[in-house]
Order: sequence, then C-alpha cells, then structure tokens
Amino acid sequence: MNTPESREGNVIRYAVYLVGYVIVFAVVKFVTRKTPLHVWDLILFYLVAAMILLFYIYRFNREQRFFARDFKLPWLGNFSAVMLLTLVITATRILISYLQAYNRIPHYDFQLIYLKNESVDMFWFLILVQGIILPILQEFLATGFLFNYAFRRNTKQVAILGIIVSGIIFSLLNFQSSLLLFVIEIIYGGLFAWSYLYTQTLWMPIYLAIISGVLTVIMA
Repeated sequence: MNTPESREGNVIRYAVYLVGYVIVFAVVKFVTRKTPLHVWDLILFYLVAAMILLFYIYRFNREQRFFARDFKLPWLGNFSAVMLLTLVITATRILISYLQAYNRIPHYDFQLIYLKNESVDMFWFLILVQGIILPILQEFLATGFLFNYAFRRNTKQVAILGIIVSGIIFSLLNFQSSLLLFVIEIIYGGLFAWSYLYTQTLWMPIYLAIISGVLTVIMA
C-alpha cells in the first residue's frame, strides 16, 4: 500500500491529492466571488494553497525513489524544443484570444469574473492563481502523479493512451462549462504530457502550463 506498485494504494493516494486540489479550487471560487478582494480571504487562500502545494511536492519527491529512469533530459537540455513549445503555446493563446474577441470562442470562467470586476488587485490575484498556482497543481495531478501510478510500460501505445488520459484530466481540472474550451484544454494537457514523457522531468510541463496560464489571464 505504501509504494506505487500497489494499485489500491495508488487509487487512495490519487483520490487524496484530487481532494486537495478541489479544496484549493473551491477557495479560489470563494475569494473571487467577492469584490473588492478581502484580506482575510486572501490569507485563507495562501495558507490552503501553500499547504497543498508543499504536500504535493513532498509526496512526488518521495515517490521518485521508487523509479529508476533510464533517460532524463534536463528541461533546458534541449533549448530548441523549449523555445518551439513556448512559441506554439504563445501563438495559439494569441489566436484563441483573437477569436474570443470576435465571440468565436467562449471566454474562460475566470476571464468572465475579471471582465465583470476589473481591478488591479483581481488581475494580479488571477495571475498568481490561474497563471501559476493552479497550473502547478494541475500538472502534478494530470502528469506527475498520473504517470507515477499508471501508463508506466515503455511502449508507444501506452504513451499515446497516457497522453490522451492526461489531457482529459487536465481539462477536467479546469472545470470549464464550454465544450469547445474543454477540447482546447485537452489538447494543451496532452501537449504538456508529451513534454513530460520527452524530457522525463516535471519541470517542463509545469513551465509550459504556467506560460499558458499567464498568457490566458493577460489576454482576458
């Protein structure tokens, strides 16, 4: 039960991590429904987010001792791949923002919250939350812990299935009500998962998810 070899243990652990994420997401909703932002609400969020994030980091690092990786590329070891993926995410986020401006693509829920209550404090809070904290937690769940517990066989079919499942989980963690945005987030999540399998380091998908999240807030 205490190692990633235990299926029952993996299910329980993943469920615990998922509950932690839902708690953070619920606190975000609680904070953003009030304008202006309240200091005590922000303190509550920072405390909860810090505890869950530190818990994720501790558990992920602890679980890594059970895995011997035959190959690990430093996330900046292939600079051309990093730059290419960064440009792809930047270009596609700009395109999505352009289409949103012409009502071809719905806005994200948090974008609607910001557009309804535009303020400097709300902008920077969303940068921190939607641009940094939630993407990090999402990548731990949709990529790090997922590939620790499942899709561990080194075959092309398993890798493709893992990328698809990771993309779906990533999209579900964003809780978007639009089907089109749900599909878009699946594609982004799959791209992040591929970058993890390519480099075998969680820093790459976390970096890409943060870039994507920050751009989405900036272009609201």
